[in-house]
Amino acid sequence: MASDKKKQAAPKNAKPRPVSARATKPRQPRAKKTEKPDETNAEPQARTAHAAAGDGAATDAPTLEGLQHWTWVLGRAQQMMMEHGLDLAGQVPSMPAATFDPTAMVRAQADFWGDTMRLWQRFIDPASAPPADESPDQTRDRRFKAPQWREQPIFDFIRQSYFTLSSHLLAGVEQIDGLTPKQKEQLRFATRGFIDAMSPSNFPATNPQVLERTIETGGENLIKGLSHMLNDLSKGQLTQTSEGAFELGRNIATTPGKVVKRTALYELIQYSPTTETVFETPLVIFPPWINRFYILDLTPEKSFIRWAVDQGLTVFVVSWKSADASMADVVWDDYVERGQIDAIDTVRDLLGVESVHSIGYCVAGTTLAATLAVLAARGQQERVKSATFFTAQVDFSEAGDLNVFVDDEQLALIGSLTTDGFLDGRYMAATFNLLRGRDLIWNYVTSNYLLGDDYAPFDLLHWNSDVTNLPAKWHAAYLSDLYRDNLLVQPGALSVGGTPIDLGKVTTPAYVQAGREDHIAPPASVWKLTEHLAGPLRFVLAGSGHIAGVVNPPAAGKYQHWINAKPARTLEDFVAGATEVKGSWWPDWIGWIEGVDGARTPAKGARKPKDNKGLGDAPGLYVRTR
Repeated sequence: MASDKKKQAAPKNAKPRPVSARATKPRQPRAKKTEKPDETNAEPQARTAHAAAGDGAATDAPTLEGLQHWTWVLGRAQQMMMEHGLDLAGQVPSMPAATFDPTAMVRAQADFWGDTMRLWQRFIDPASAPPADESPDQTRDRRFKAPQWREQPIFDFIRQSYFTLSSHLLAGVEQIDGLTPKQKEQLRFATRGFIDAMSPSNFPATNPQVLERTIETGGENLIKGLSHMLNDLSKGQLTQTSEGAFELGRNIATTPGKVVKRTALYELIQYSPTTETVFETPLVIFPPWINRFYILDLTPEKSFIRWAVDQGLTVFVVSWKSADASMADVVWDDYVERGQIDAIDTVRDLLGVESVHSIGYCVAGTTLAATLAVLAARGQQERVKSATFFTAQVDFSEAGDLNVFVDDEQLALIGSLTTDGFLDGRYMAATFNLLRGRDLIWNYVTSNYLLGDDYAPFDLLHWNSDVTNLPAKWHAAYLSDLYRDNLLVQPGALSVGGTPIDLGKVTTPAYVQAGREDHIAPPASVWKLTEHLAGPLRFVLAGSGHIAGVVNPPAAGKYQHWINAKPARTLEDFVAGATEVKGSWWPDWIGWIEGVDGARTPAKGARKPKDNKGLGDAPGLYVRTR
């Protein structure tokens, strides 16, 4: 820390005092519990107030010593974060030392102490104190949904203290001047991560549910949680759903079909028709090779692939091979030339058609845009009749939180993690979990490590944990060329097989879908696709995020989407003039497909997949390869 900063000392009498196990009343086993809720909470409220006092005195009021300690903790944490921001900026060459706006800093400190004093008042004399001014996010925060967090004074104090500290830590980041925008965002991200990690819900002594469960079970919950944790450490990956609950081909990825081609890079799966006639133009889907393709073929009720087949589409899906040492030299050009273009031509040849509809999801959507540019430059654009982009980006200037992981130091670190020319997929899984650490990390620490709960079966989280490895050369180039340098939107800056890429030459009709709450491909970033492609476009904003915003079957009746038939210059303009439609956007998409080409043909002959040289049934071999 900066040496010229005066250290803030703890008050002389302030000593850390952990919450006693007797702060909550031992609960009777659930089967025998007969007490009414208000009776159950009566004694813990009094006893937790004693614990807050720190001396076991028979009084409901906290002592000055206890309050001094909590005040020192809050103030010291804020100062440490501010000093860290100063040190970060001071380490950057040719950058003036970071400073605070004195006026803003004084105002921030005054606000902090004012909020702290109001917190004291509510704790000491709740009848006379104004009610807590909680934001909607705080009110809905699932970490503190248990009634004990509000009904028991000490835990209500801890909860409100946490919210007070959190808001001021984040506000303190904004008071630091002299940082580049990227450094400021990195500090924001780190601060949010620190705040999530330090939530009182993550620690046994400050989580009333964990304390009660520990007393109720005699500590068996902690032993069971330790077993869960050791199992995760042994496999190097956080468990998020019950193991063995799902099996490929049995209760997920069950849509009938055949593997009709296998290369060193991908398998091509053709699905069996379920209608008497099908669209003349078939559909080929390119899922991201960062994950397994069956995100689009989960349980039958959630399967986009099964639904598309039922709409009369002849569906082909690419199942990418998880990288191994044989793929050490695979680069982005290979995914365009040997992957997407090869699959498109294969489908055209198998069915004897001139063109295909195409879908690219996430990184495969980015690559699909490049594929279309390559075909346009070669005079072959008619091979793709339409292109649909699921949460895909081509302009990475507003790519969101993933940008904090892309600088020279981070790229060097990632390079050091590669083995035999590929990156272990568990590293990528950990990165994506960090983007939503509260939901995808700490939620499981609390429920499965501390409370000792069993894992619940959840098909989406099973898929999320089913990681794939990535070719190291491709991954490094993707991060540096696209995320760091944003070369894809610069005409001619990138090429494939000697063919320069210019997205402005792509006139293929495009359907662009974004998720309103997407943390991986933010909607503002996805919107930029509309600014770089030259053909007719339809943009749809879906409710939810990167996965649930896409995998939203109509029968579920969940979420909503927004459409706007009028031209819009920006995403804000689109939203301002958009109409909200309840439920899935899938019917809107199939209506758009029919508008592009609604011609039909009997579902016979090549439209029914054949076993090609014993390659086997869907979901194929590559999806099972670890």
